[in-house]
Amino acid sequence: EVQLQASGGGSVRAGSSLRLSCTASGFSIGGWTIGWFRQAPGKEREGVSCINNSVGSTIDHDSVKGRFTASSDVAKNTAWLRMDSLKPEDTAVYYCAAVRECKVVGDTLLGLSVYNWGKGTQVTVSS
Repeated sequence: EVQLQASGGGSVRAGSSLRLSCTASGFSIGGWTIGWFRQAPGKEREGVSCINNSVGSTIDHDSVKGRFTASSDVAKNTAWLRMDSLKPEDTAVYYCAAVRECKVVGDTLLGLSVYNWGKGTQVTVSS
C-alpha cells in the first residue's frame, strides 16, 4: 500500500523550532519531489517547501524562506521539514505529498501531479 505519513507536529511558543518527518512506504521517494503543504483553519491549503529528490534542490515559499528547510534521505525513504523561528501564523495542519514537481506561480508554491498525500500533523504556535 502506498502511504505517506507526516509526523512531528506539536504545540510550541513563537520563536521555537520543530522538525516534521514524512515517512513513505510502498514506493520510493527517490524519483519524486516531496512537497510540504499546510492548511490553517478557514484557509486554503498552501505550498510551503519542496525538495526534488532527483537533483536534491529545494524551493520555499517566500513566507518561510530562511526559516524552513526541506531535506530528505532517499535510503531511509524519509523527508523532513525543519522549521525554525516559528510564528503564530505558521499554525496549521502540515501535510507532505509526493509530486512530480513544485513550481512558484505568482506568490503561490504549487505541487503538480500529486502521486500521494500523506496524513497531516498539527502545528500550533502560540505567541
